[in-house]
Amino acid sequence: MRITHTGKPPTNRDDWKTIRTLLPYLWEFRGRVALSLSFLIVAKLATVAVPLVMKSIVDSLNHPQAVLVLPLSLLVAYGALRLGNTLFGELRDVIFAKVLQRSIRRVALKVFCHLHALALRFHLERHTGGVSRDIERGTAGIRFLLNFMLFNILPTLFEMGLVMIILLVKYDPWFCIVTLITLVAYVIYTLAITEWRMVFRRTMNDMDSKANTRAIDSLLNYETVKYFGNEGYEAQRYDSTLATWEGAAVRNQTSLSVLNIGQGAIIAAGVTALMTMAARGVTQGKMTIGDLVLVNSFLIQLYMPLHFLGFVYREIRHSLADMERMFNLLEQSPEVRDKPDAPDLDVRNGTIRFEHVSFGYDSRRQVLVDVDFQVPAGHKVAVVGASGAGKSTLSRLLFRFYDAGSGRILIDGQDIRDVTQRSVRAAIGIVPQDTVLFNDTIYYNIAYGRPDATHAEIMQVARAAHIHQFIGSLPDKYDTIVGERGLKLSGGEKQRVAIARTLLKNPRILVFDEATSALDSKTERAIQSELQDIARNHTTLVIAHRLSTVMDADQILVMDHGQIVERGSHAELIARAGVYAHLWTLQQQEDHEVPLRAATGTGLAPAR
Repeated sequence: MRITHTGKPPTNRDDWKTIRTLLPYLWEFRGRVALSLSFLIVAKLATVAVPLVMKSIVDSLNHPQAVLVLPLSLLVAYGALRLGNTLFGELRDVIFAKVLQRSIRRVALKVFCHLHALALRFHLERHTGGVSRDIERGTAGIRFLLNFMLFNILPTLFEMGLVMIILLVKYDPWFCIVTLITLVAYVIYTLAITEWRMVFRRTMNDMDSKANTRAIDSLLNYETVKYFGNEGYEAQRYDSTLATWEGAAVRNQTSLSVLNIGQGAIIAAGVTALMTMAARGVTQGKMTIGDLVLVNSFLIQLYMPLHFLGFVYREIRHSLADMERMFNLLEQSPEVRDKPDAPDLDVRNGTIRFEHVSFGYDSRRQVLVDVDFQVPAGHKVAVVGASGAGKSTLSRLLFRFYDAGSGRILIDGQDIRDVTQRSVRAAIGIVPQDTVLFNDTIYYNIAYGRPDATHAEIMQVARAAHIHQFIGSLPDKYDTIVGERGLKLSGGEKQRVAIARTLLKNPRILVFDEATSALDSKTERAIQSELQDIARNHTTLVIAHRLSTVMDADQILVMDHGQIVERGSHAELIARAGVYAHLWTLQQQEDHEVPLRAATGTGLAPAR
């Protein structure tokens, strides 16, 4: 099987736009940020003052009488400045810690909430592993960006300015000129090479997300991989992405070495030129030994942070590349939005009304065509039809996972597009055909229907869903972990947990989307009896494939190719001898033939 990659790196997001996205989080703690910057300035002033005091100490010791009288005050000042540099640097970190951690927390929470606000369409198309990796790298990028941009780049630039002013005032202007030329050359070289390297970093990020997506997807579908013996194919898909990542990583490291060599050469040339000028000044009597020590100390203090500044700039650019994918998630626009100041749904009776609703997932695929029906309060309406007829789309529209293309959906006379999504979903409970559980305990998964429910209420709904006895037979009972997506439970057990948590929610409107499709006949009959009792007190919409489960419905809607082609009670539809009657006959024949084939051992085995 052949895998190909375009190798195209992801789109470059405006870095200033990324930085501006963070500003509101800093502004919330502007007092702490200002105090942190104040401590930073004091620490840098102490750092710059250290070489000045060292010059005075050396010059004092250079006189013969200094052997008898040590410059004690200068030594104390030197020690105090060293302490001040460390002290105010640590105070800066203490004050800023809350700003940093709160910003990371707020951004991560905002992305998390935004992902939940996006429409079902986005989540059907997303790659979970890649999204997870984007958020992980993005939050780490925020931590690095805030720490190093505020506390490395800005203070280093501040220190450079102070040093150049001192060199310009106290010494020959060429000291300042050479220092400035070195800095400019260093910055230009660093910017040019780093921009060239960014394409490798973005490719690495893209491949890292793809590799993680494929790994997570493969592990989530472990049984399917085993069924078809495709371990080798999955390894090939994973490795092909890692191979692209490896190539980008090698080029990234090679270009990093080129950058470091060039930076080292520029710094070496600048240091050599300045020390040569200082040494000549001492030999000519224009400068003292203390001046030579001062210039050397300034060079060490200046060029070591400058060399680190190159690293910081590279990492900041990498952090921005890491953050851009996460912030791009925030730019995904929710397809379904509440109207400004939308009120909550006022549920009185729970009457559902579909008024001439048409809908398509895209312009090329029309799923529903002029669907019009009503579910009166307290009544049970069933929707049946072949697979792909549009039955499950009705429940998705009712929950506002999508908005109808035309027509209206009303609950108690209120258009669900005019009220909040939260209130609509609070009024409806659903047992879906494909039940997915959280990787937690059975108790947690049932309680998810109403997290504040009491232990007794959870036991009650478990009994109603005919799962309490099964749970009691487990070693850990309600504390049993169900596994990823509930895979430790059978399909029927998962379905009964889903029924229990929907009963716990106790909504006015119930939707059963093939709710008993995964159950055996005995359990299905027991739960159907229970659901019939529940339906007497609720407005109920049942989406079903097996017609025998909806014979008691007040009205049955028969759908075909997105349209309602028949409607009526079971008896009326049978008497009409139309589509429903034909489906009923086919299912009755299947129900009769399956046990017959099982008894005779014929039917499914190929002839020899």
